Amino acid sequence: MATPQLQQESIHPLRGCLENARRQTDSLFEILRPEALYDRPIPERHRLVFYLGHLEAFDWNLIARGAFDHPSFHPEYDKLFAFGIDPVDGQLPHDVPGDWPTLEEVAAYNREVRSRIDSALDAPANQLPKFIADGTLLNVAIEHRLMHAETLAYLLHQLSYDRKLAPGTNGTPAVTRTVDPHMAGVPAGKATLGLRRASGAFGWDNEFEEHTIDVNAFRIGVYPVTNREFLAFFNAGGYDDTRLWSQEAWEWKSAARISHPLFWQRDGQDWKYRGMFAQMALPLDCPVYVSHAEASAYARWRGQLLPTEAQWHRAAYGTPAEIECMYPWGDVEPSATRGNFNFQHWDPTPVNAHPAGQSAFGIYDLLGNGWEWTSTPFAPFAGFEPFPFYPGYSANFFDGKHFVMKGGSQRTAACMLRRSFRNWFQPHYPYVYAKFRTVEE
Repeated sequence: MATPQLQQESIHPLRGCLENARRQTDSLFEILRPEALYDRPIPERHRLVFYLGHLEAFDWNLIARGAFDHPSFHPEYDKLFAFGIDPVDGQLPHDVPGDWPTLEEVAAYNREVRSRIDSALDAPANQLPKFIADGTLLNVAIEHRLMHAETLAYLLHQLSYDRKLAPGTNGTPAVTRTVDPHMAGVPAGKATLGLRRASGAFGWDNEFEEHTIDVNAFRIGVYPVTNREFLAFFNAGGYDDTRLWSQEAWEWKSAARISHPLFWQRDGQDWKYRGMFAQMALPLDCPVYVSHAEASAYARWRGQLLPTEAQWHRAAYGTPAEIECMYPWGDVEPSATRGNFNFQHWDPTPVNAHPAGQSAFGIYDLLGNGWEWTSTPFAPFAGFEPFPFYPGYSANFFDGKHFVMKGGSQRTAACMLRRSFRNWFQPHYPYVYAKFRTVEE
């Protein structure tokens, strides 16, 4: 369901980035069979057709209406496709396919939105609104779209294979040696979180303000927990041991009949991995993808903890010389040798497949291959100011019911691998590409 791309050049330097982001999301809809767009692969989320309209509606509401004050040409769709959902109270959507517009109607809306936005962006620089001229709104539109490229990937991951068309495959690196799980010591030191507002760099509202935290010495897993390690927890009866689960997590697990990781599928006596386009033997040296509740239960089983956001930062960006890096490997921009990110692969790679991406403390796989759960509830930093044009982006989730995630997955764009970027999810959400590692204090 791709929509035509305008080829005209824009005076705005971020126009090309917006076009690239559009191509990325358009390509995802192209792997769907048309009838699948009315599927709801994850009960807690909208039907896929919502996302087809949401990306353009968001841009329209943010840029055309919000910044340029253009009158709406289709207010019903502007509202229908405006907001996603993240229910935390067990309430699920109950709409039916007939409640949504046809694919042709959505495609026509999308084409008109892009045409009008692109025409507005072609105005002379001195006629552009402030938040357009300084790049803020375009960065928001670009990264919002790229975030949804990842959201769409894990939504599509849950579709049956006959509902999607596999594109040309990109192979995953073979493991060069069996993973040897062990801990690395990280000495006491400082961790710098957040982004300086005065730097002028783009960041989402929850990334500000930069601050430094003193972190005590700790030990952390050199690798994320693998399927092999989690299989030992499963075989030891971890899912049946009430001592390992909080009461809330136990009630969720029991009600939802959670008895193993979502990405695992039983095949007789063996376990398989649900890949994006095909089932495969469980990749024992790849990270296990689980919810925060499952990760926490595993950590308790090991007598360990999930890292705090500050501990994760210290392990990822700190150095023995007390000079913090922009990335775990240093200050060089991300590339394919450093990790599994930026849409390189559809599925995870072995946790030791990218030694060039390790941190100064010898810790692997920190960026890419799956977001990493922390034990830190998502909350504002001191100095937080909501975006005036998007006040609920972060503030709506400062509810104590979501936890900070760091790092990135295989479907995370390179621009969002910056040190200050924060992701968050509720603890009982097993669908996202989320791995974890443990710490000892």
